Amino acid sequence: MEITLLVKSIVGLVSLLGILIFFLLYTPEEKKEKKKKKTQAQPRKQEESDLDSLRKIIRNNTSTTQELKNALDLVLKYHGTIHKKLGMRSHPDFDIYAEIMFTIARHKNITKNIIVKFDKELEKRNPEYKQEINNALMKGLNSRGA
Repeated sequence: MEITLLVKSIVGLVSLLGILIFFLLYTPEEKKEKKKKKTQAQPRKQEESDLDSLRKIIRNNTSTTQELKNALDLVLKYHGTIHKKLGMRSHPDFDIYAEIMFTIARHKNITKNIIVKFDKELEKRNPEYKQEINNALMKGLNSRGA
């Protein structure tokens, strides 16, 4: 009698443990979809503000005018300040901004208003780089061709 009671209690405890594990691991489809949406939205937001991903948008010849405007606004918002000059030389990170200026000046879907806004705002935030910013922009405009 004692053995049957022991076996029945073990079977009952194992089944109870199985049910609890099932509820622990089981999540309805709605919760899974919400979790997936949340995890996908956060990296994308961080990715969009990354300077390299913004440069890819700017370099892409098929980017629309609105995409370019949004990318340049994000560059100004998150990366608008350039490091201080190293004596008379510009900081090595300035080359990135010079490339951006050169690229937007040559882009086929850019408008003059976007270029002027970006140029003025970048100069306003970085007055010591005013000459270098103008030179990069002029090189880009001069290389456009007729």
